Amino acid sequence: MKPDEIDFGKGGGLVPVVVQDAATLQVLMLAYMNEAALRETLQSGEAVFYSRSRQARWRKGETSGHRMKVLSLTPDCDSDSIMLQVEPLGPACHRGTTSCFGDETAPSIGRLAALERTIAARMTADPTKSRTAKLLAAGPKRIAQKVGEEGVETALAGAAGDQDELCAEAADLLYHLLVLLRVRDVRLQQVMDVLAVRDKESAR
Repeated sequence: MKPDEIDFGKGGGLVPVVVQDAATLQVLMLAYMNEAALRETLQSGEAVFYSRSRQARWRKGETSGHRMKVLSLTPDCDSDSIMLQVEPLGPACHRGTTSCFGDETAPSIGRLAALERTIAARMTADPTKSRTAKLLAAGPKRIAQKVGEEGVETALAGAAGDQDELCAEAADLLYHLLVLLRVRDVRLQQVMDVLAVRDKESAR
């Protein structure tokens, strides 16, 4: 995207920017950019905004350290607002919450990506103090065995258990599957990419 593709004139030199976590798809904050902030964002690869109260550009995290690595910038259909997908390096809100919109760390399906991050962080944790670290240290064969066990338990709950039991077993299965993907150095997004390809193929 080029800065001259954005219509800054409609908003008096500013455009609203919706900032979204690229992994969880959680909306993190609403900010504004002028053309200079957009150019700096494109050049630096980190989110730079324009503060209406301070009347100046500011790079997210310049004081807190909670910077935002920009993964994509997408203008809307009228080219007068921008969707910014980022990898946040800390909370987005000055109050210390993940998002400026409520206290949830990641809503709905985004919780899987949040769990993936937690599992990745446990790779270097003490196995005696973390169940996930202990499981990761056991290696892919043991984790794969756990996935198989949880898969059977989920199937049994689906066939004869109640909804609460099925939900609990399905949660265990998803957790162990994410641990297996982590130990094999596979990202959840890679699995999503396979589903996206299959979806396109089924539409033909």
